[in-house]
Amino acid sequence: MKAPTPALVTPEAVRRLPRWVPWLLIVAYVLPGFVGRDPWRGAELTTLAAMLSMRDGGSWLHPQVLGEAVLPLQWLPYWLGAAAMSALPMLPPVVAAQLPFVAMLGLSLACTWYAAYRLARQPTAQPLTPAFGESVRAVDYARALADGALLALVATLGLATLAHQISGAAVQLAAVSVLGWATTQAWRGSASQDRRAWFLALFAVALSALALALSGAPALGAALPWAAALWWRRTGVRRRYVVAATLAGVAALAAALGLARVTYGVPALPWPHGWDGLLDSDRWRSWGRLLAWFVWPSALLALLALWRWRRQLTQPHLGWPLTWAGLVLMMAWAEGGNDRTLLLALPALAILAAWALPTLRGSLAAAVDWFALLFYTGAAIIVWVIWIAMMTGVPAKPAANVARLVPGFDSPLHWGALALALAATVSWFAVALWRASRCAPALWKGLVLSASGLTLNWLLLMTLWLPLLNWGLGLRPISERVAARVPPGVCLAVTGLSAGELGALQLHGGLTLRRWQGGSDAACPLLLVGPRATVTPEDSWLLRADLARLRPHRERWRLYERAPTPEVGRAP
Repeated sequence: MKAPTPALVTPEAVRRLPRWVPWLLIVAYVLPGFVGRDPWRGAELTTLAAMLSMRDGGSWLHPQVLGEAVLPLQWLPYWLGAAAMSALPMLPPVVAAQLPFVAMLGLSLACTWYAAYRLARQPTAQPLTPAFGESVRAVDYARALADGALLALVATLGLATLAHQISGAAVQLAAVSVLGWATTQAWRGSASQDRRAWFLALFAVALSALALALSGAPALGAALPWAAALWWRRTGVRRRYVVAATLAGVAALAAALGLARVTYGVPALPWPHGWDGLLDSDRWRSWGRLLAWFVWPSALLALLALWRWRRQLTQPHLGWPLTWAGLVLMMAWAEGGNDRTLLLALPALAILAAWALPTLRGSLAAAVDWFALLFYTGAAIIVWVIWIAMMTGVPAKPAANVARLVPGFDSPLHWGALALALAATVSWFAVALWRASRCAPALWKGLVLSASGLTLNWLLLMTLWLPLLNWGLGLRPISERVAARVPPGVCLAVTGLSAGELGALQLHGGLTLRRWQGGSDAACPLLLVGPRATVTPEDSWLLRADLARLRPHRERWRLYERAPTPEVGRAP
């Protein structure tokens, strides 16, 4: 017996969002965060360092920097960046490496839209047919919900930073989005008998599973295809397609195991190991704090959708994204509350959030809008005030705080960035005025302010604050200060530095590096000792510079020069 649907919509509510709106929103969201941004400390600089090593002739099977393995079991992100650098030598290395990851973020957004569209075409997902009046066309209803899913994904707070990085997380996000879309192709009605469509769907499932396995998520690379196969089997899909999807997961897992054994000699895969913390209250509090902001507002709307559609949870339009999100959430918990794994649940949560839109009551929709209006307007004002303080010294307190946190930073004025920030701010107030001055019946109206507000603040941060963020979160300043003290053509021995810091010295300083072997190693006349060094240079090295990475009482990098060897046997 078919469960009743809670969706009751009118033809006016499913009117299509003008196509230029999502395109403009995507461009304003995707490009800032890549254009002009230096790689930041942590996984991004480490990934870039491995790419530089591969481009310069290093091993493509054993990612390393100066002979030391870095972030193993994430081959695919390294391969993509190194291949782009090699294919586009006329571009700066960072720009070339960013191009595949720009495409990954765009692919994630597109697959989320198409997956939501396909699920919304299911017969069990359709709204109630009115007794009187015009009924809603299924294609219009599906497009409106897909627009809502796209807006929900863009509005999710946790997506912005991680999805714009050169790292394995961006590849994994694109892979799960493709797999989520490919799974929905099984429910295309009569088109499901099309062998070409089925071949494309199975190929996409297998390719995305392999991408997950080769980018650091082999467990999900196996689990998600198996979950898709179970849903296909449950909904009456032909057995051979179910078997093919199952084998895709097995093949992805086998590929990761085999490559790990060939590369490292042992099948050491990053399996989850954190289930022993189920009774740890501190861990639950940390997990709650992460969820409180990372999945906002998609998770709130997703929970509402699950409640309103609770009688249809066994249908694929709700069950598949719920299964997808549930598997990722369990994996993120098992990995100790890993935000990079939690990122992979955001497309599924956005799709679930879209199902809340046909059921939103006026008061709840107004509350979501008012929260977005006040929160994002306040955040934009803070960004502008601090930028004005950086440029003029007024107000004095924000200017003093910036000077204390990032000593030595001198904010430049970029007229192009200022023009973009002003245009985005004016557009935000225009959208807010449009939303406040009329009662738009469209389903997607409840997420317009949230998506636009987050995009505004992300663009402001990546234009007005970008020099400040590059200075504080990147390693260009310290790398250039070190390079200024190294004569051209002279190699530099290093110790006590991470792979990311070594990559920054190569990228920003253009230095030739050698790993210091200790003692009287004479490979290079200069030695750079980082904060994690475990061995102190001997008396044969003279201190030439003691450099603070950012603030004087934090990390310090020490540059030594080999002491001149006294001449022996010379007559007085």
